[in-house]
Formats: sequence, C-alpha cells, structure tokens
Amino acid sequence: MWLRRRGCLRPAGCGVEELRRRRREREAALRKARREQQLISKRLLRDDAPEEGEGGCVAVILGQAEIQQFLQLAQRGTEEKERERALVSLRRGLQHPETQQTFIWLEGSMRTLVGLLTSNQALLQLEAARCLHELSHSEQSAVAEACLPATSYLLTYLSGHSSDFISPHVTVLEALGYALSQLLQAKEAPEKIIPSVLGSTLPQHMLQLLQPGPKLNFGVAVEFAWCLHYITCSQVNNALLITHGALSTLGLLLLDLAGAVQRTEDAGLELLACPVLRCLSNLLTEAAVGAVGEQMQLRDERVVAALFILLQFFLQKQPSLLPEGLWLLNNLTANSPSFCTSLLSLDLIEPLLQLLPVSNVVSVLVLTVLCNVAEKGPAYCQHLWPGPLLCSLLGTLAFSDTEVVGQSLELLQLLFLYRPEAAQAFLQQSGLQALERHEKEAQLQDRVHALQQTALHG
Repeated sequence: MWLRRRGCLRPAGCGVEELRRRRREREAALRKARREQQLISKRLLRDDAPEEGEGGCVAVILGQAEIQQFLQLAQRGTEEKERERALVSLRRGLQHPETQQTFIWLEGSMRTLVGLLTSNQALLQLEAARCLHELSHSEQSAVAEACLPATSYLLTYLSGHSSDFISPHVTVLEALGYALSQLLQAKEAPEKIIPSVLGSTLPQHMLQLLQPGPKLNFGVAVEFAWCLHYITCSQVNNALLITHGALSTLGLLLLDLAGAVQRTEDAGLELLACPVLRCLSNLLTEAAVGAVGEQMQLRDERVVAALFILLQFFLQKQPSLLPEGLWLLNNLTANSPSFCTSLLSLDLIEPLLQLLPVSNVVSVLVLTVLCNVAEKGPAYCQHLWPGPLLCSLLGTLAFSDTEVVGQSLELLQLLFLYRPEAAQAFLQQSGLQALERHEKEAQLQDRVHALQQTALHG
C-alpha cells in the first residue's frame, strides 16, 4: 500500500493516486470478506437446549404416525385449542434432527404447514410459523432445502396485506419475518429466493415496516431489518432497494434510534441498530449510490452526530457493536469530503481517538476513518495536526497487532505527505524509536523504512 521511491516517498500526483487506488482495493477485499462473514452465522430466537413440554418433560422425537396425527388435528380439530396444542407438540418435536428428517420426507407435510400459515386464526398462524422456525434454522442441508418451496407462500402471504402492511397479529408477522430471514441465509438464496423477493412487493412493505413513527413495531422491525441485511449482503440487486428509498428510510431510522438511546436505558435497542447499520454499510458500497443524490438524505451533520451517539451507547452497553458503527462511518467518509467535513466541524476527531484502546478491530477501523479524512488533502490534514493525533499514533505503534501498526503507518504517511511539518514534530516525540520496534517485521519493514526516510528527509 506504499509507493516506494528508493526509500523515499514523494508527494507526486501519481503517488497519491496510487496510494488511494491500493487503499480502495484493500477496502473492497475487506468488504467482500465482511459480507461473507455476516452470512455464515444464523440467528436463533431460542436457546439450543430442547424445550420442555407440559409437565416438565423434555419433548420427545416424533415418528411418522405422530407427525401425521398432529398435522391432522391441526387441520381438522374441532376446537381451536386442540388444534393449537397439536402444533405446539409438533413444534417441540421439530427441535430434534430426527423429527425434522421424518417430517420433510412425509408427503404433504410442508404443504399442510404452509396452508396453516394462511388460516384466519392468529394462534394457529403463529404456531405454524414457529414450526417453520425450527425447520429453517436446521443444521441439516436437506431440511433447509425442503423449506425452499415455502418461500413463495411466505411472499404471497406477506405481500398480500394492505398498502400499510398492518396486520392485527404482529406476533405472526414477527415470526414470519424471522423464518424468512433464516431462509434468506440459505446457500441457494441468491439464485432461488432473493430474486423472487426483489421481484415482489415485499421490499416496499419491509421498508414501510421500518419507517420511524408511532406505527413502528420494534419486534417486527428487527426481523425485517435482518431480512434486508441478508438481501443486501447477497448483492443481487441492491440498486433496486436504493430506488425504493432504502437509504432514506434506514437513514431516518438511524436518527430515530439515536434519539431513542438518549431517552431510555433499554439495552434492547441494539437488536435493531445492528442490522440497520449493516444494511446502510452494504448499500453505501454500491456504485448506484452516487447516482441517487439527494435520495440518500444522509448529507448533513445529523447523521454523523447520530452515529456518534450510537457509538457512545455501544461503548457503554454493547462494545461488540462498535465495529458496526465504525464500518458505516468508514463507508460514509471513504468517498465523501462532506462527511469528512462534518467530522471536523463537530470536533469528533478526539472522541474517535478515545476508542483506540477498546480492541484491535476497533483501532483498525478508527485509523481507517482517519485515513479517509487525511487523504482528502492539505486542508483536512490541517485539522488533524496540530492536535492529539501524533501522540495517539505513537501509542498505536506500540501495539503488537500488525494490522493496527500498518494502518498507523499509512495514516502517518498521508499526514507527512500533506503536512510535512508534522514529520518534525514526530521526530521530536521519539517517533523514530517507535518505528524501530517494527524494522524486522516482514510485513511492515518496507513501510517502516519508507516512513523513516520521509520523516528524516521530507
């Protein structure tokens, strides 16, 4: 990621462009790896321990005859309670892999379960959706594949509501949203499921569910935010989501979440904040974003301020989510001088530096954001130095993590390129000694040597 000129880095135009090109290539690789990482883990609504049945007995493995009996009772029972109990028993049995295998090979079983989803009785719909839960997050590929035919029925059901997408049974919607989110993680999803979802009216309905306001139901919004997340990770057609106003809706929801964390101590808000941040991060990597212009509604300081409110909330309540917010900040500042300007005008560089000790992952992202600011040129670097930046970088150079040190070296290179006076201040603060610690590290020695020459000879 460094342009070498026989041990000396020169601020030639091609050198700056080469540095930027390599940074973009590295970020593209990181984004791809990040999307893949986000897709490999499934969310579970319950613990993995088998649920206890009535009377404290652990649910048993069901055979073919028992499954048929419960399905028949669920369909034709004389009382609603009897039908509901049959589905509850079936759901508990479906927590076992053996029951799942028997169920999918039983002719008509999935068709019957999907049929119950379309009944006009909310409790039966809910239990049928919960049965689909159990099947959809199975570790057995054959079981997950057997759920695929249910997707079209889910789409028909979810897309068939009124334009406001308001159902009196929000618990059913929440359960169906969860089941759909599980199906969207299947390896076949990009080819067989997501195109069908994007070709329906469901994306618009999902976005309506995420509109901030009195009609927003938290549980439903969480599930469909995760659905959107898995769709954006697939990159099948994120441009379509953008044209439907996804950036605008999610941006407004981000502002609403920031306001909510200031009003309440409820730690549950991160359940919605996480998929919202991920969706925005994924959408902002699309080339189409540049063409939608004002549709984003993210071009003011409110977004940066809201993001920092959430970062402070995560720092206190859920530090593991700090990388999600910082990744969004990285994507916002990567190609946008206006967002970099917002960081500076709101005096947020020092609060950003205060996150460096949290973890190596957080440190790398903080330093990457600062690189985004520094590479915008001399006017931006004037706001980075003089200031606490050099002292903080001397601290990160002492880290043992190679990626943290490498990102620190890159930031120093950009700073010295546009603010040569900063190199002298670096020398006066024992900067060369800090660099010497890494002279023998194979992944860093070329960068260290180049930066040493730049600091000494400009």
